[in-house]
Amino acid sequence: MISITWILTTGLCSLFMTSIGIYAWLRKKPMWFWSGSKVQDDEISNIPAYNRANGIMWIAYSLPYWVSTIVGIKDIEMASNIVLVWALISIPLLVLWYKRIYNKYKA
Repeated sequence: MISITWILTTGLCSLFMTSIGIYAWLRKKPMWFWSGSKVQDDEISNIPAYNRANGIMWIAYSLPYWVSTIVGIKDIEMASNIVLVWALISIPLLVLWYKRIYNKYKA
């Protein structure tokens, strides 16, 4: 049975993460990573490339959530396993990925 709650929840989370990626990609000022933190213009050597890399990071991060939304139509258990595994491994990976982006483009 299709769980409307699952599809709405994961679909909205996926959309939110993808939207962060698009916002970062299109942003003129440097994109930040942590809530409340700021990256100053003079910290980044190439702001468009830095923001594009941030956008790609967030869009890539959202992909497994999109997959779990689609898989959830047929198999909620498999979809929840995808979210669980991705959530456990992706947070440290996301931090490392951002640090790599920041170090690559810092002035």
